[in-house]
Amino acid sequence: MKLTRIIASAFILLATSAVTFAQTADEIVAKHIEAIGGADKWKAVKAMEMNNKFTVQGMDIASKTVIVSGKSLRTDISVMGQEIISAIDGETGWAQQPAMMGGTGEPEDMPGALIKESRKQVYLGGSLLNYKDNGATIELVGKEKLEGVDVYHLKMIEKGGDVTNLFVSTANYYVLKSAGKRNIQGKEIEAEVNFSNFKQIEGLTFPYTMETASPMGGMMTIETDSIKLNPKIDESIFKKPAKK
Repeated sequence: MKLTRIIASAFILLATSAVTFAQTADEIVAKHIEAIGGADKWKAVKAMEMNNKFTVQGMDIASKTVIVSGKSLRTDISVMGQEIISAIDGETGWAQQPAMMGGTGEPEDMPGALIKESRKQVYLGGSLLNYKDNGATIELVGKEKLEGVDVYHLKMIEKGGDVTNLFVSTANYYVLKSAGKRNIQGKEIEAEVNFSNFKQIEGLTFPYTMETASPMGGMMTIETDSIKLNPKIDESIFKKPAKK
């Protein structure tokens, strides 16, 4: 009788494990969207303002990013008393970088590959929220460990062919890591970001800490100071100004 119970318990355990692992990619995505606040709440966010800070080679850097959902984005970075601006306005983009930092000091058109990559940020709620509408597909690679944490490994294949690997926590369904190779101006780069320190604002979940590769080598940590939802935005800030 005791042996029968052990065997029965083993079958129940195996069956439960099989059901857990048998989740489809769509089910995992649905649980992720629910975990970060739900599609309806995200659709109600028409604009966002985010203030971040980070340090690169001992330099303290502050940045402000303003986004109009699905349309426009602008980031202003302040470093050593200088301003670096990058903006996306629909299908176009421009950037302005001081001469002392390798730029011309004038607004210049952004390369097409960089516009394509930057445009992904205008979709609030992350890449999984509207991936089907954007022509992407999702595959479940499997279940694995990410720095000791159980995660679902999803592979997202975008409409243009870019592949992004997303690692979703099995415990809370937050995306903990995004990784993929990108070709920017003829160079293949590793675009990898780790997300942590999740907080809620008006029922929506945001990662307040992001770790990514520094352009100066090594890793840099970006900390979010504040996030405003649906602020009033003057959309003229996204337009490319005339050169002086």
